[in-house]
Amino acid sequence: MSYSESPFDHLETAHTEPIGDTPPAGLFIKTFGVGPLRCNCTIVGDPVSKQAIVVDPGGDADKILDVLSAEGFTVNRIIHTHAHFDHFMASGEMHDKTGAPLCLHKADQPLWANLETQCGMYGLPYKPVPAPHHWLDDEEELAVGQSTGQALFTPGHTPGSMSFWFKEAGLLLAGDTLFQGAIGRTDLWGGDYPTIERSIRQRLYTLDESTRVVAGHGPGTTIGHEMRHNQFVRA
Repeated sequence: MSYSESPFDHLETAHTEPIGDTPPAGLFIKTFGVGPLRCNCTIVGDPVSKQAIVVDPGGDADKILDVLSAEGFTVNRIIHTHAHFDHFMASGEMHDKTGAPLCLHKADQPLWANLETQCGMYGLPYKPVPAPHHWLDDEEELAVGQSTGQALFTPGHTPGSMSFWFKEAGLLLAGDTLFQGAIGRTDLWGGDYPTIERSIRQRLYTLDESTRVVAGHGPGTTIGHEMRHNQFVRA
C-alpha cells in the first residue's frame, strides 16, 4: 500500500490484467492483480527447465495455478516481499497445492505470526497459512532454471521488506517499497520513513535507470522515472 493512501485505495487503480511481458533475457514473467486489494502477483519462470517462482500470492490461488498449469511450470519457491495480509492471502493454498516452500525475511516474522489479526482488522476472512519454511537473506540468489535473481533487503514499509532483482531481465519486483510516483506507507505495522527512504536511495536508485519496476499494487514504472519524478524520494 502506497504512502498516504487508505488500505483500500488500490481497489480502483490496480491492474487486473498482466502488466509485464516476457523480457529479452528469456524468462517468462507475468504480473497480474489478485485478492481484494489487487496485489500484483508475479510468476517468474524458465521456459526450458519449466521451473518457476511465485511472488506475493495475495489471493485468487486458482487464477495463479491456471497460469502455471497453462505454461507447464513447477513451482520451486513462493516468495514474499513482506508479511502484510494482502500479499499472502493465497500463500497457504498455493503451498498445499504445489508443495513449494514459503519464503520471507525473518524480520517480518512478528507480522506473519499475526496474519489472522491483520485480516480481522479489515474484515477479511483468514485462510490458514503455515509458518515460513525458509528465511530469505539479503543478496540471496534466487535460481529460476538457468537464470538467477537476487533478493535485496529493503526495509521501511515493514522491518523485513525485500525487493527481488533480475538483472539480466532488467526487472525489479519492489513490493510495497516503491510505486509509480509514490513509496510504501510507513504508518502501518513496523513502518519507518527514514528507513524506507534509505532503502530506496541506497538499494534501488543504485540500479540501472532502465530497470523496469513492478510495484506491489498498481502500474509499473522504471528506476530512472522514479529517480526524477517520485513525489517522496528523488535522487
